[in-house]
Amino acid sequence: MQQRSLGPFTVSAIGLGCMNVSHAYGVPPAREAAEALLRQAFDEGVSHFDTAALYGFGKNEEVVGAALKPVRDKIILASKCGMTGVDGKRVIDGRPETLKATCEASLKRLQTEVIDLYTLHRWDKQVPIEESVGALADLVRAGKIRAIGLSEVSSDTLRRAHAVHPIAAVQSEYSLWTRDPEPRLLATCAELGTAFVAFSPVGRGILAGGIAPQPQFAPGDIRLTMPRFAEPHLAANLAQAEQFAALARDWGYSPAQAALAWLLAKGPHILPIPGTANPAHLTENTSAAAIVLTPAQVAALDALYAPTTVQGPRYAPAVMAEIDPD
Repeated sequence: MQQRSLGPFTVSAIGLGCMNVSHAYGVPPAREAAEALLRQAFDEGVSHFDTAALYGFGKNEEVVGAALKPVRDKIILASKCGMTGVDGKRVIDGRPETLKATCEASLKRLQTEVIDLYTLHRWDKQVPIEESVGALADLVRAGKIRAIGLSEVSSDTLRRAHAVHPIAAVQSEYSLWTRDPEPRLLATCAELGTAFVAFSPVGRGILAGGIAPQPQFAPGDIRLTMPRFAEPHLAANLAQAEQFAALARDWGYSPAQAALAWLLAKGPHILPIPGTANPAHLTENTSAAAIVLTPAQVAALDALYAPTTVQGPRYAPAVMAEIDPD
């Protein structure tokens, strides 16, 4: 697979978002199946694996740690702090002492002595970003982590954090139907030498043709809370996705492959991390790294999915208030 830079590391152009095998999309697969999928990803050339303390309230890190321990020295292992499960509830806490305690717990679950990329999952707006990043810098100096990342932050917050310690990567949702990082955040990352890790790069399934007109999401599926997957927005979004799928298939690609190839074409510092619990979908995703869209194809997709054409906000209002947009 083609390689790209992730801060001080070189990784596969397409990584794996590991959340799906433990968290947020209904009933997760059995432990054996989850570990097998992670090993399959490695066999297919994936070297960038992204997890978090939040996912499955620690269970995802346990699965990732066990599955990848035999190849730990051949991968870049990324995890996240600052948003965890406390007494069964999701809690945002960016206090230095909390971040350091979370790191110690994650190291044990991941069965590793160091986390390559450690990302602040959400900026706790009750704590200055400089204090949270300062705590992560302490972890770098202590040899607990190798590089620092931020998630869902604005360009201004990135600059403030970068002044404290170099930020290797910013992770935010970015796909054809979520164009929020354009142009400012992507440009700021490029200026600072910060990689941009794109999560949900196939639009939580809609860009892969995986959403039915009347979807039957399992209890606990995160999409049940997302306005884009409910009326009055869903019908319009599905119609747009059908146009996209037709274009992709005319070019000889699956919709998911075209969506991932579009991201790779948007800049050499962009690294998509699609997630899946399906082995066939994993192979489909990783094969997209070999696809090079023409400028005309990129322009066609830019026009179809202009930022104003998608219906509905990304999250419900309470969750939107937690992120730090440009």
